Amino acid sequence: MKRATLLLLACTSLFAQVDKAEKKEGFKPVLNKSLKGWKGDSRLWKIEKGVLIGSTDGVKISKNTFLISEREYGDFVLRAEFKLRNHNSGIQFRSTEMPEYVVQGLQADIAYDNWTGSIYDEKGKRGVIVNGWKGKGEKFYKKDEWNQIELSAIGENIVIKINGQVTSELKDSSKLAGVLAIQLHQGPDMKVEFRNLRLKEVKPTK
Repeated sequence: MKRATLLLLACTSLFAQVDKAEKKEGFKPVLNKSLKGWKGDSRLWKIEKGVLIGSTDGVKISKNTFLISEREYGDFVLRAEFKLRNHNSGIQFRSTEMPEYVVQGLQADIAYDNWTGSIYDEKGKRGVIVNGWKGKGEKFYKKDEWNQIELSAIGENIVIKINGQVTSELKDSSKLAGVLAIQLHQGPDMKVEFRNLRLKEVKPTK
């Protein structure tokens, strides 16, 4: 096999985010070779070898900032792998986009040494709605390693799993559709990585 063909196959494998079984279930990549379909501060976000990287190294941010999907999602199951170096991140869902790459709404929280697997109300009044860390996420989360997250939002039923274990469950119908977004938190320099982001949209039941 020629070297060019081998290189092409290697590059393709980096972006093969949905296996055959999940494809049959209806999962599709949310991010692929570029940030097309998403918006955020270009100083902070990039895709490198199939991995989404968000970093505040050398960039001072005055507020939490997000990479935001250009479209909205209602009922879905989202799966991904993440790795965090320091501080705090998370996945916003059913959220409202605000100016300057800010969002408001529910967040599946990710933090370096606390809160991972919880549900938080970003820029809302409820704060930590479900503590999925104490006695749950703290048992399953692996610092400085790749971790799996599954976020299911179907009707009013919201479930978060970290490495296959349920950490948070919530019934919430305050907003049933909105943008997805990935967080970089104000404060110390940090870096978060995501790979294999894939999503299955679910038709609402009548």
